[in-house]
Formats: sequence, structure tokens, C-alpha cells
Amino acid sequence: MAERTRRRWPVLRLGIVGVVVLAVVAAAVVTAAVMLRDDEQDEGNKIIYGLTLNPSGFDPHIHISSELGIPFYSVYDTLVYRQPETFEIFPGLAEDYEISDDGLVYTFYLRQDVTFHDGEPFNAQAVAANLDRITDNDLDSGKARRLLGPYTDNEVVDEYTIRLRLSEPYAPLLDGLSQVYLGMASPRALAEYTKNSYQWHQVGTGPYMLDEVVPGERIILRRNPDYAWGPLYYAGRLPDGTVDPVWEANAVDTIEFRFYTDPPTRRDALESGEIQIVGELLPLDAEALAGSASIQTLNTRVPGMSQLFFFNTQREPTNDERVRQALVYATNRTAIVDAVFQGQSRVAYGPLASNTPSYDAALENPDSPELSYPFNPDYARQLLESVGYTDSDGDGWLDQNGERLQLTMVFAGWNQLPDVAQLIQSQWREIGIDLQLIQAPDFPALSEYADEGNFDLIALYDFGVDPSILNGFFLTDGARNWSGFSDAEVDGWLTAAVRESDSAERDRLYASVQRRIMERAVILPIRDLTNVHGYSVALDGVIFSAQGWWPLLQNFQYSP
Repeated sequence: MAERTRRRWPVLRLGIVGVVVLAVVAAAVVTAAVMLRDDEQDEGNKIIYGLTLNPSGFDPHIHISSELGIPFYSVYDTLVYRQPETFEIFPGLAEDYEISDDGLVYTFYLRQDVTFHDGEPFNAQAVAANLDRITDNDLDSGKARRLLGPYTDNEVVDEYTIRLRLSEPYAPLLDGLSQVYLGMASPRALAEYTKNSYQWHQVGTGPYMLDEVVPGERIILRRNPDYAWGPLYYAGRLPDGTVDPVWEANAVDTIEFRFYTDPPTRRDALESGEIQIVGELLPLDAEALAGSASIQTLNTRVPGMSQLFFFNTQREPTNDERVRQALVYATNRTAIVDAVFQGQSRVAYGPLASNTPSYDAALENPDSPELSYPFNPDYARQLLESVGYTDSDGDGWLDQNGERLQLTMVFAGWNQLPDVAQLIQSQWREIGIDLQLIQAPDFPALSEYADEGNFDLIALYDFGVDPSILNGFFLTDGARNWSGFSDAEVDGWLTAAVRESDSAERDRLYASVQRRIMERAVILPIRDLTNVHGYSVALDGVIFSAQGWWPLLQNFQYSP
């Protein structure tokens, strides 16, 4: 085997207050759907956390929702973590790791002081059991398997050492291993429950333990009293490893999650004290809460894709690059961000959010309009006229050979996309474009439109710290290449970037990708996604993971 170099961990520590965990998972399970708790159990210091989406499933090895990570990021630990502010890789369940010179073997040296919530020991066999489950085709993993990239198999070297083998170098592997979708579950629990029932009985090693699930109604977590192996930025332990008594006095013992899928209900629930924290506040509600004496707000920037629309490059008229460019020039993105999001988000200039590693700031250069696309409706008209679209009959609509320029935009109802779409419709009407709007009721329906190609523009978004998130959307054979975009050079850059370990070279490759995408107007970017949270002033230590969505519940302090 090639010579290996052991990595040196960063030592940065966050200066925040946090939590260690207490609670015993309730005893009897009577149905395959719900874990029942002892009603006499003392809830201790309790908060209620509002969830904004009721996902189709909660098993992170199977399901893809970011929402499932809000409770379950703290039920599981991962082999490594990303530091929330710097995005550096930090030790987790693996206290150290090595990468072979050829990039094909990752050796992880595991902590020896960790146990699962059910008493099962954490060791290399447990890691192998999780990897085997995730890569089993019968599991039908939606995201976890994809995060492993070209992973092929593993080797248990000894009780606390495991090797992961890849078929080719894959730089994003550590990023994938830091996400909740690759959280380590108890092998005993995985064996005890079926593929479909495990989601109601999840057992990890994290600072909180699953106590109760009532589907569609609530999820209850309780603190794990034995938790002492979190990353450096988890609060609750003094340097000598003992519990911090100051932190313990206000640690959150019980967290109940309830569903608030209707956005206007979230502010009311906060102000009434029904809940102590919720995300995805409507921008106007966040503005109204700015002067509140009892509620504070926090804007969390989410790395990954910008909020954008893909053009259908395989269907007329958006298969013409000039038409796509005209449509981007015809969109006043600043006005949209100001009106819909109250200026609480940044205007997007490309496929990546600006806080994502390898983001190319050159896209924002006003001296490069072919990249930055400043609002210019006159130039948009000129481009469309060059294709043959004019108002030949004076009715206010552009047409070509007597056929009106009519486009179809498809989107789902989240992230204020209906409001965004209506403003685009109004802006494009000013230059004679007839934009028809279709709101898909859910993600499966949205995917159906994409699969059938029945759109000119379609909205899709994903989050993540590593810029390799672009690969699935812009490779010719990408799993989510909904635009149908194909460029041999882009394919080469994207393929090389996931194999490249040098960060500067990765930046160069991804910069080339971003510029080509904008030069060819494959997308209509709108804004960088910002998740606006509201929470009680009695709640302190509120911070989110590097991925932007998942709270570090163990750092919460509540002083009602």
C-alpha cells in the first residue's frame, strides 16, 4: 500500500454555551410506527422546536430531506465534522484518519470510549455495519449512498480501525462523512427493526436520544447523560472532561418538535410562547419581530446551490442560448430579493451560493456583464429580436412567425418561490413575454415535470459545503441534470475536480465551471438561500452546523 500521511487536526474552538445530554429512551414499543415513552418521566428543562416540513420519511440513511436533520443531527454522531464557522474538518467518532497517496484508501482510527444509546459498543464493526446497510441496493438510499461517491468496500483492521476503499480518488468523501445522512446507527437496532420501521426507533451515539415519535404530530428527544465525546465546539464539558456546572444549570433536557407547515402560523406560535424556536420565517414576519422584546431573529446562510431556475436546453425556444441570456437580462434580481425577501438574502450570480467553498466572485464583476447579467431589458429585447421575436401585430406580446413567445415555469411552494415566480412573470410581461406559472404540489410532482421535460424553466435547489454539489446538476449524465445541459469541457472540469485533492486547483476547476454555466445562461440565479430563525430571548447558544440547516442542540441553553 502507498505511504500514508496522517492528518493534523485544527484546534479551533467555538466560544459558545452548549449542552451535553440526558435521557433514557422509553421502554416499550407496541407498534412498528411509534416509540412510546413513560409519561411519568420528568421532562426537566424543556423547549418546543417548530419544524416547517413533515418529510416523507426520517431515516437519514434512506431519506433526503434537510428537515430530518434538525432533530436527528443530534441523535447521531459522524466519523468527522465540519467546523460551523470555518468549514474545517474536525474529528468526530474518528479521532484521526489517513489517506493513501493514491487517494483510494481512507483509514479511520476510532474513539474507544463511545457507546450507542442502547448500550451497544461503537467500534469498527459498527461502522462496517452502517456502510454495508447504506450501500445495500435493497435499502434504496436517496442521498447517503451518493455521498460515499466511488466507495467500493471496507476492511475492519482491528476493533477500532477501519479502512474504506474507493475505485477512484474522491475529494468530497470527508464532507459526505460529516453529514447526518452518514450518521452511525446502532447495529443492534438496525438488526432489530425493518428497513421501514427503523425510522421510528433510531439509535445513535449523539447528545440526544429519541424518546417518542408520533408521525405527523411530534418527535421528542431527551438528553444523553453519558455523552462526553462530541467535537471541540460542542459545549458542556470543561477541559478536564468533567461537566461544566454553569452549562448544566440551563441545559435543555427535553426537546419536543412539532410541525408548523403553514408559514404564517410560525410567528404566532413564537409570540404566544407555544414554541421557543422555528426556522423559515416569512421575511415580513422576521421584519415585524425585529423590535420584539421577547423574540430575537437569526439569519443563517446556507451553502450549496443558489436558489435558481434551470432552463430546459432541450426544448424550444430555451434551447437557444440567446433566448436564455435575454431572459436573465430581463430579470431584475435585486428588485425580487428586496421585495420578496426584504433584502435578507444576497442576490445570486451563479449556481453556487457565495459562502460555498470555490465560489467564483468574478461572477459579480459589473465589468463582465456576460457573467454578472445586470438588469437590462433593452438588451434583452435586442437579443430576442436577433432570434426573430418581435411584436409584429402591436398587441404587446413578442411573437415569431405569428406564434407568441410563451414559456412555462414550474416550481414548488417552498422558499417563497410562488412570489418570486409572480414577480418574474410581471417583469417579463414588460418586454412582451408570456410566462405561464405552474406550482407543483410536492417534490415527486416536480420531478415528474423534470422527467417529462414539460417546462421551459424549473426550480430546484440543494445544499452542501463541498462544491462537488454541482456535479449532479451539470454533468451530462448527472442524476439531476434537469436542464439537459451538455458540455464536454464542463464534464472534464467537474470530473477532474472531484478527484483533485489540491484546494487551489479545485477552485480553478470549479471557477471554470461556474463561468461557463453563466456564459451559456444555463440557469437563472435568484438569491443565496438564507434561513431566518426566530427564537425566544430565554434561549441562548443557538448555532447551526456548517451545512446551515441543522442546529447544535447540545449548545442550547434555556432560562425560562
